Amino acid sequence: MQTNTLDYDLPPELIAQTPADQRSASRLLVMNRKTAALRDRGFADIADCIEPGDCLVLNNTKVTPARFFARKATGARLEGLFLEADATGRWVVMLKNSRRVKPHERIIFCDRGESDWGEAEAVERLGDGRWRLSVKSDKDALTILNEIGFAPLPPYIKRDADAARAKIDLGRYQTVYASRPGAVAAPTAGLHFTEALLEQLEVKGVRRAHVTLHVGAGTFKPVTADRLEDHQMHSEHYEVKAADAEIINETMAQGGRIVAVGTTSVRTLETLAQGRHISAGVGQTALFIRPGYEFQVVDAIITNFHLPRSTLLALVAAFAGLENVLSAYRHAVEQRYRFFSYGDAMLIV
Repeated sequence: MQTNTLDYDLPPELIAQTPADQRSASRLLVMNRKTAALRDRGFADIADCIEPGDCLVLNNTKVTPARFFARKATGARLEGLFLEADATGRWVVMLKNSRRVKPHERIIFCDRGESDWGEAEAVERLGDGRWRLSVKSDKDALTILNEIGFAPLPPYIKRDADAARAKIDLGRYQTVYASRPGAVAAPTAGLHFTEALLEQLEVKGVRRAHVTLHVGAGTFKPVTADRLEDHQMHSEHYEVKAADAEIINETMAQGGRIVAVGTTSVRTLETLAQGRHISAGVGQTALFIRPGYEFQVVDAIITNFHLPRSTLLALVAAFAGLENVLSAYRHAVEQRYRFFSYGDAMLIV
């Protein structure tokens, strides 16, 4: 499949730079994948679209405030993204303008008020903008980032080091049910849910199960290969507990639908699928779902609008049909829906 078939025209002003004033105030485009019929709704109406006995599957990963600012001893400003801590506690990070950094150079972290916080040494250049840092602190990475870090917003959302804006993003670029720290990007389809909406669904008789997939920086990696099949899919850590697998399996056995919230939940469920059944498990998944894939578990997807030529758009196209999805996106553009991480949502049934 040629990657350029995942192209579509998007006016730049439709790329959402801020979330809706209220989480559930986002718009919702409902698409029937069999008929391609579309309905314009509000996300606050989501309970009208999910039936008693269905199961909502939510990714409970928690976003680490992984974006940080620093400076060199010369005063030159640096911006970084924490990826992971290695076995020795050293940080693996992405650094903008990393070519300006030299091995063993001193780096000074800045806090959210742009004051000096502490130091690190640039130990090793790892390639592709990645560095290994030795941080001069007894605190672990998560503790430090909770003190100095910013929400790791995708590059199409423009932000500086503004502390007031950062505080808003730290709250809104996180689902209300996030509980398992480890992601460096949000499972954004879940950002629209409020506690009240989840309670409304529960009262209606909709079951709820959680999976964990720690979203990595690779989720923003564009497909650069001419053929989709030649793209090397990134790997991400997942976990599904036995109690959640039981809820999902019971729902399927009783004829209810599995409604996956976000492409991350889809990948996790389909990774663990054994026919119309899943097993609990922990591991890494590099499952690349693209047109031609046969879904085993997922019956409906709640998702945001995705970038052209992205693996996320390929997944949605696999589920609903490429032409159906592109037609829905054209409708969304015409109706001035907001796109990408802070944008509006789709429900595909």
